Amino acid sequence: MASPPPKPPLPPVAERKLSRLKLLWRFSRAYPWHLTAALVALAVAALSTLAIPQGLKMVVDNGFARGSDPAAITPFFTGFLGLVMVLGLATAVRFYFVTWIGERVVADLRTAVQAHLVTLDPVFFEENRPAEIASRITSDTAIIEQVVATSASLALRNSVMGIGGIIYMFWVSPRLTLLMLLVIPLTMVPLILLGRRVRDLSRASQDRVADLGTLVSEVLGAIRIVQAFTQERRESARFSAAVERSFDTAKRRLRLRALMTALIITLVFGAITLVLWQGALGVIAGTLSGGSIAAFVFAAAIVAGAFGTLTEVYGDFMRAAGASGRMEELLAARPQIRAPAQPTPLPVPALGRLELDGVRFHYPSKPDAAALNGFSLSIAPGETVAVVGPSGAGKSTLFQLVQRFYDPEGGELRIDGVPYTAADPQAIRARLAVVPQETVIFAASALENIRYGRPEASEAEVWAAARAAHADAFLKDLPDGIHSFLGEAGTRLSGGQRQRIAIARAILRDAPILLLDEATSALDAESEQLVQAALDDLMKGRTTLVIAHRLATVRNADRIVVMDKGRIVATGTHDSLLASGGLYARLARLQFDQVAA
Repeated sequence: MASPPPKPPLPPVAERKLSRLKLLWRFSRAYPWHLTAALVALAVAALSTLAIPQGLKMVVDNGFARGSDPAAITPFFTGFLGLVMVLGLATAVRFYFVTWIGERVVADLRTAVQAHLVTLDPVFFEENRPAEIASRITSDTAIIEQVVATSASLALRNSVMGIGGIIYMFWVSPRLTLLMLLVIPLTMVPLILLGRRVRDLSRASQDRVADLGTLVSEVLGAIRIVQAFTQERRESARFSAAVERSFDTAKRRLRLRALMTALIITLVFGAITLVLWQGALGVIAGTLSGGSIAAFVFAAAIVAGAFGTLTEVYGDFMRAAGASGRMEELLAARPQIRAPAQPTPLPVPALGRLELDGVRFHYPSKPDAAALNGFSLSIAPGETVAVVGPSGAGKSTLFQLVQRFYDPEGGELRIDGVPYTAADPQAIRARLAVVPQETVIFAASALENIRYGRPEASEAEVWAAARAAHADAFLKDLPDGIHSFLGEAGTRLSGGQRQRIAIARAILRDAPILLLDEATSALDAESEQLVQAALDDLMKGRTTLVIAHRLATVRNADRIVVMDKGRIVATGTHDSLLASGGLYARLARLQFDQVAA
């Protein structure tokens, strides 16, 4: 039967329109009082700015006339000073609340994206690079923060001042205003023609930055290999080339934005010059007062500045639209593995029975190679089953399916009699404790790493689990004991110590089903004996599924399942499988001969 096509990676942003920014509004509207305060302060600041030309008109017409009474002009200047003070206060309030909203929205967005990402299936991260996703959460949200905290405020304030300024100018001199407005369509032409190209280059620039983050993460994560193979210069050159590609893209975007800005400013201020010329003729003819032309020019400067700022922030909005679209893609991704609308509850108390019936599975990234094919296995409560076989036989795939990281294309898995697809995946995983071959240690204390198996456990329970895993001795020798920070990926511990932390984590979880991926593979002979004894005690009364790479560690298993090419080729005890010959006997002979040698 043909396997289904692999799930496609994140789609590119087909539309880079302002409608993409609705995601930001969804997060912003959660804080109505802060939004209201910001908008009120913004309106007061904008209107105060617009009132300055009228104040200037009154001051010029009344304060600079010959023979004016000093006492009579005082109210004009004190009123003008009061207006400036209101403008300063409103601007400060606007800055605080708008910046607060920007910081809050980005914090909420990052939290929401991270909370959503941890619910997605492993297949999603096979198709999409985690380093690129991390870049989206950091660099893209930084762009969004700039827009919400700065550009949005500038856009709103300058929109109000631009429209209000035009209205005021029309009130002062309709003829000059109409002349001024003739240039606005001219400013829109380069904005429309060049804006789309700026958007495309902005997105390309963001993609290049994401590539840089991916490259840094990859190289630093493998720094020992880089240095061991003396590839420092090669990696530096590779990163330098990526930086230059990013810079080249940024240069193209900057050149285009510079051209667009130059065209618009030239058109706008050229129009102001022409209007000022006509205004001067009006003053000479006596149709305008000096204060009126001063106010009109000041208002025209405000309008020109407002439209100039709007063209500047337009590019920021386009970059934010691209960044918001990338965030939206992450939030829109849906896990293939999720609970049904009405999940079937698992029986209580747990039995620990696992059943796989005719399971068939292909990895999405390898649609032509079956990882499991017609696989059937029933594990009774309390039974210890070891799975052995050559590399690529399907042993790890079996663990992936048992943890329901994937669903099979055919056949069925059941836990305690309940089909996997009918149960809540979290309920299934709550009954499993896992010790992987590649130990995962978080950048936290030893206490938090062990407590990951059961976050509500007390410190005494954590110590008990550490003693059971024979990890208590080296934990006591750490500078801060069990509260010691273990470093990134547990770099302060040896391989054997990291594995004993993982075993302690599984012991603390106290789950009815254990999944052990050769849990003693990284230990020396003495530690292996100690940990194996702890595991033997732990496995009593629990269902245990063991992936065995070293056959000597599974001699006492209740049953050994031999796999090859996704199928079961033999089942039995260690002695019976040796006696029957075949794949197990050949693997055992190779390993035991190596040990003897």
